[in-house]
Amino acid sequence: MSDLRIRPAGLTDIDTVLRFWREAAEGTSISDDHDGVARLISRDPEALLLAERDGRLVGTVIAGFDGWRCSVYRLAVHPGSRRQGIATALMEAAEERFLALGGRRADAMVLEANERAHHTWAAGGYHREDHWRRWVKPLSD
Repeated sequence: MSDLRIRPAGLTDIDTVLRFWREAAEGTSISDDHDGVARLISRDPEALLLAERDGRLVGTVIAGFDGWRCSVYRLAVHPGSRRQGIATALMEAAEERFLALGGRRADAMVLEANERAHHTWAAGGYHREDHWRRWVKPLSD
């Protein structure tokens, strides 16, 4: 795994990240556009972590901390690079970031139908909390 490099995304990475998510990520988000990712990077320049191998993007995770909660989104690994420890390395980097910022617990958004992701998160020590449900309200059309 020594050839894997994990670094924060910059504004110049946005188009590459959006293309990557269309191929590697499950589901979509209302913020999966250039402006949404640019806002994330501008507000918290170290939240979007990229995993690269040989200069090629092979994985992503968003490790957001608002001072209260540590939230994990968009853990995605390229289909041709799965089962090589990339997700584990990204999660370790996210958790190190949270600890350095004073975070106490990480919460991950995981699609119900994404069984493969359930196994990945469980292997990383995460567990489902069935007594919580996510409630959402779009703020724009």
